[in-house]
Amino acid sequence: MMGEFRAAFPSDRLYARNHMWGQPQGDQRYRFGLTAYAVRLLQDVYFLDWTTEPPARLTARQEIGAIESKKAESDLYAPLAGTLTEINDAALDDPSIINLDCYGQAWLLEIEPQATAELLSVDDYILHLESAWEVAQRTIKGQANTRD
Repeated sequence: MMGEFRAAFPSDRLYARNHMWGQPQGDQRYRFGLTAYAVRLLQDVYFLDWTTEPPARLTARQEIGAIESKKAESDLYAPLAGTLTEINDAALDDPSIINLDCYGQAWLLEIEPQATAELLSVDDYILHLESAWEVAQRTIKGQANTRD
């Protein structure tokens, strides 16, 4: 639970700290999309744009695009270093599918990674979210620089 909302995280994938999931595709590629947690924070995604096109070499945390929603405009960053091999044109054409099927049809990109060691298991991602949630709550309440 994150506040009053429940988020589910499939255990057949790995997770990046930037709230993307990565699912092996069997050919040394990983398909990435936004987690339910990220989609819940964004609410009603309606615009998606890529500033990087395949094939492209990516560095970890490199800016690769932007996303807009009811709640925010955000840059998108590469979850890890590697080669961008594919972008999901269906999500680009209709970003609203991100709201409906974030773990399925709404995948965003495929990367052939240099390494996957920085990706988290589902359990480690949940621990990451719990610690990030505490910081987010203090930030929302204007207490980001205070100690308990």
